[in-house]
Amino acid sequence: MDKRDILAIGASAGGITALRRLFAAMPRDVTATVFVVQHIGATHSVLPVLLSRAGWLPAFHPEDGEPVREGWIHVAPPDHHLLVKDGCALVRRGARENRCRPAIDPLFRSVAVAYGVRAVGLILTGTLDDGTAGLRAVKRCGGLTLVQDPDDAEWPDMPRNAMRHVSVDACAPLSDLPALLGRLLNEPSGPPMPVPDDIAMEARVPENEFDAAPELTAAVGKPSTLSCPDCGGNLVEIEDGALLRFRCKVGHAYGPATLAESHRESIEQAIWVALRTHQDRAIMFRRLAERAREHGHPTVEANWTRSAQEAERTVAMLKEVLSKQGQELAGSLAGEGED
Repeated sequence: MDKRDILAIGASAGGITALRRLFAAMPRDVTATVFVVQHIGATHSVLPVLLSRAGWLPAFHPEDGEPVREGWIHVAPPDHHLLVKDGCALVRRGARENRCRPAIDPLFRSVAVAYGVRAVGLILTGTLDDGTAGLRAVKRCGGLTLVQDPDDAEWPDMPRNAMRHVSVDACAPLSDLPALLGRLLNEPSGPPMPVPDDIAMEARVPENEFDAAPELTAAVGKPSTLSCPDCGGNLVEIEDGALLRFRCKVGHAYGPATLAESHRESIEQAIWVALRTHQDRAIMFRRLAERAREHGHPTVEANWTRSAQEAERTVAMLKEVLSKQGQELAGSLAGEGED
């Protein structure tokens, strides 16, 4: 019987500190093959150096096609998804998932397909809901699923969203995770389980990088009336148990929280454009009214003045909408923190 010797970890905001603390406290007699996605900037990363210094296992950014190294920490490179297939690491600069590249869901899904019952998936601190769908894939393929206790996480959204949609095997504060992982890793994994067709098909989407096959997306979802915030294409709805997700034919993918945040940002951007446009209109109308007055045309002056006043009222309304949006967002974040 195979051992449970594969560990996949996803983290976002607050994750670098959490990862370093986790690895520094891992039992030194426990080894595993580890894959990590930390949401990072697109240009440079010293994360392998930082994680290696934690003292558990050596860490590195794998090259595309490089064989998986047993007993090493494979860290997703900046601006690239990290996947695994047929014993090799795949490094792909395909479509963003949950507005991230690297994203957690593609890694977890590929680990679930490649390793099945040998895998342990762990979600640490972070915002929104990247990792939820991937953790479900690990669970459905027979792996174990863990989350950092949201009350212990610096940013609780990711572990909390995962717990809402995955019957996790353990939820623990960061301080308890090293001992827990020490017990779980290298235990017998149990008999293999078949990989569900929908997980296998969706795992292939990021593998294709810039040539994502639309038929794969169509096969795992049904058409919706929604548009992709990143490319404007049609989104399909994917019913993943109780979790409703969205994906477009070129590969962009969204959990519900991420899609809602994308829409909120698009709305805010549109309002800012409208605000700037109406401010310009008010300035222009005031200038035209002034010119009409200078040339002795009171009727024309009155018309331009009314137009300026209407534009100024619209400006005031848009400012109020932006202010309320900020207040509602702050209230929403506070409410999530108390959930």
